Amino acid sequence: QVQLVESGGGLVQAGGSLRLSCAASGRTVYIDSMAWFRQVPGAERELVGATLWSGHGTHYADSVKGRFAISRDVAKNTMYLQMNGLKPEDTALYLCAARTHRRTEYTVWGQGTRVTVSS
Repeated sequence: QVQLVESGGGLVQAGGSLRLSCAASGRTVYIDSMAWFRQVPGAERELVGATLWSGHGTHYADSVKGRFAISRDVAKNTMYLQMNGLKPEDTALYLCAARTHRRTEYTVWGQGTRVTVSS
C-alpha cells in the first residue's frame, strides 16, 4: 500500500506563491505517476498537473501553465507543487494522487491541503 500526505497549504494574497508537498510512504516502488488535483465545492475535481515518477513527462492544466511547476525528490519520496502568480480562482482543496503499477487511474489519494487566495 502507498500512503500520501500533503502539506504547505495556507492563505496567500493574489500574486503570491506557495509550495505544496506530497510525501509518499509505504510501497513507493510501485508508483508509476503522481498528480495534483484540486477541488472546490460544487465542481468536479480538476487535474492540475501530473508527472511520471521516472521524471519523464510532466503536463499541466491550461489554467496553470506557466505559473505552477511540479518537481519531485525521489530520495525523499516527495512531490512538490510550486505555485506562483496565484489568483483567487486557484482557491481550492489541493489533493495529491498516485497511480501504481498496472493501474490506469489514480487510486491512492491524500487528505488534501487547502489553499486560499485572497484578492
